[in-house]
Amino acid sequence: MRVAILTDEVGWHTRQLQQALRARGAVGRCVDLADCDIDTTASAHGLVIPGYGRGLPDAAIVRGVAGGSFEQVTKRLGVLHALQALGVPVYNEARAIERSVDKSMTSLLLHAAGVPTPPTWATESAARARRTAVREGAAGHALVMKPLFGSQGKGLQQVGAVDGTPHGEHRLLPDLADFGRLAYLQRFVPSADPGPGFDWRVLVIGGRAVAAMRRVSEHWIHNVAQGARTEAAELTPDLARLAEAASAALQMDYAGIDLIPSPGRGLGGGAVQVLEVNGVAAWRGLQRVTPFNIARALVDDLIDRKLAAAVPRRAARRA
Repeated sequence: MRVAILTDEVGWHTRQLQQALRARGAVGRCVDLADCDIDTTASAHGLVIPGYGRGLPDAAIVRGVAGGSFEQVTKRLGVLHALQALGVPVYNEARAIERSVDKSMTSLLLHAAGVPTPPTWATESAARARRTAVREGAAGHALVMKPLFGSQGKGLQQVGAVDGTPHGEHRLLPDLADFGRLAYLQRFVPSADPGPGFDWRVLVIGGRAVAAMRRVSEHWIHNVAQGARTEAAELTPDLARLAEAASAALQMDYAGIDLIPSPGRGLGGGAVQVLEVNGVAAWRGLQRVTPFNIARALVDDLIDRKLAAAVPRRAARRA
């Protein structure tokens, strides 16, 4: 069995996946989507996947899609769409990645599915964004402005009532030119308890929550890439239920779900809300605090569920 690991960065995660694939009798080859071409003269299917000649892999695991121009990213996602259309199981599928990488679509789908998530606004109008920040600030709420396609906590800014009072410090909206001329705003969730704040990362594989950790930081941004430390966390039924509902709302094969407690009643002293859904989730920090073999679980789900379901469909296409 030949599995393409689609990634722009070879390292710890890809080695983990290759080891888990070998344990199942499969071979994982790292392929950069930027190196994949469409060539309708090269083969009947019209794709060129490095290392696979005129053929195609039996399955593909998406580990990373490099940024680039709109045209470059469109082509790379097009390759994922084409692989799926040709009967190659893609884990996660292109549509799922598109839903999760666009934070506004994530928020919209979570809201539509009834999954608790902070109030969110996305607008191309600077005037409407400023009015939202003023209105929320008058109610004592800060907002977090995020790059629509950002990751790892990069580029986040607080605006509005950053000290949590209507008449205190009010931080103005930054220039939208620095955010792709679009304002994606999410109501800031203050820490439920005194001391360092935290959120949870819950990993969902094949629709089932399998592991959790807390990301703890003195800063209001809790990403490990921004200096947060990881701690083992109990995967409670409530956390699992919310994470699984968030993954289902975006139709993910696997996902890293970020959840946060807020003041009130519930887990950790507050009601729990889903902040983000990560469709190409890293798991190195989570693996440090859990004995659960994450790469093996991902590969098992790909082979036993995704690939097994695709075999009859591929046979029908060939017929």
